[in-house]
Amino acid sequence: MGMGDRLTRMEPDLTALDAYLDDAGVDGYLLDADSEVSDQYYLSGFDAPDPFITLYDGDTHLLFPRSLEFGRAKRESRAETVERYVDFDHQSKVDEYGPDEAVSHVLADFLAAYDVDSVAVPPRFPLRTADSLRERGVDVSADTDGIVTEIRATKTETEVDYVRTAQRANEAAMEAAESLLEASDIAEDETLEVDGETLTSERVKEEIEVTLLRHGCSLDETIVACGADAADPHDSGSGPLVAHEPVIIDIFPKDKATKYHADMTRTFVKGEPSETVREWYDLTERAMEAAFDALEPGATGADVHDAVCDVYEDAGEPTLRDDDRTETGFIHSTGHGVGLDVHELPRLAPNGGELEPGHIVTIEPGLYDPAVGGVRIEDIAVVTADGYENLTEYEIQFVV
Repeated sequence: MGMGDRLTRMEPDLTALDAYLDDAGVDGYLLDADSEVSDQYYLSGFDAPDPFITLYDGDTHLLFPRSLEFGRAKRESRAETVERYVDFDHQSKVDEYGPDEAVSHVLADFLAAYDVDSVAVPPRFPLRTADSLRERGVDVSADTDGIVTEIRATKTETEVDYVRTAQRANEAAMEAAESLLEASDIAEDETLEVDGETLTSERVKEEIEVTLLRHGCSLDETIVACGADAADPHDSGSGPLVAHEPVIIDIFPKDKATKYHADMTRTFVKGEPSETVREWYDLTERAMEAAFDALEPGATGADVHDAVCDVYEDAGEPTLRDDDRTETGFIHSTGHGVGLDVHELPRLAPNGGELEPGHIVTIEPGLYDPAVGGVRIEDIAVVTADGYENLTEYEIQFVV
């Protein structure tokens, strides 16, 4: 059963892309990539591991090098037309021009079939494809702003449901991780033990990954970082987990059916946290509340980020806003968009633009110092017409 048979089909609103093509004075928008490139998947509506061509000229047209994906693309993609190289006399072009140059003639004929003489391409586009099309007389210009990426930032209700589903799986995985910490005992050397074996970052990650698989999700990596490891926001963590020290667990799975992500972080302490860590945790909860108070349509990502910085700076904690060279304190942005990519537009950061209904963002303030460890709390929410909806149902709990 294909993905289109299992899911509510997501139909993107491409009026902004139509307007872009009109303003740029080009006939179409062209992508040459596999579906791991999220813009390709979004525009084509088709999941394929090998590169293929998508042309958007008001309608969507797909072109495949081989017949392998042809039948499935006709069934599952949202394209108006699906074609193969062979449909444009590929073999005769190979005989005449050789295999490399033949491809450029096929692409040129494909574009000509839809009266497309000029195309815009995304910021990352194969130079060889662009040069070969120019040699065939096609005008190729770079879309340096990434219009499809910008369009993807505003989610449809179907996309919001996709993220919500991924978040439910995420919460099941977080519950499995927290349960391991709760069930652990504190050994004489203050490492954590479960059933007489040392509880490690790797063991918790395994439980997270197995739980996600059972809920139809996967992930390439996750963060279970304890002590000094937790002081680096992107340290994935390794080795034994220790009592009385903060353990940051950050899970960002992808739903295998929809390809949409979720993202959530919790910080736990097994035992008694230090006074500093407890103060940091309380302060980070306040920073998160301030961010949510600022989260609404018309506000900017910079506004939300500033609200977090205000809380930390008022408490005397360093931030990058106050000191762009600091290596401790609040040393990252407040959040980011989530969708087909786990990090996408919009940005809740100093350069963050205006927020709109349909933007799905994380709120993830945190404090870090190798001498103390780290604390981070993260929820995921969608901006609505009158504020936001927090898609996170998992409670915030510190000491387990």
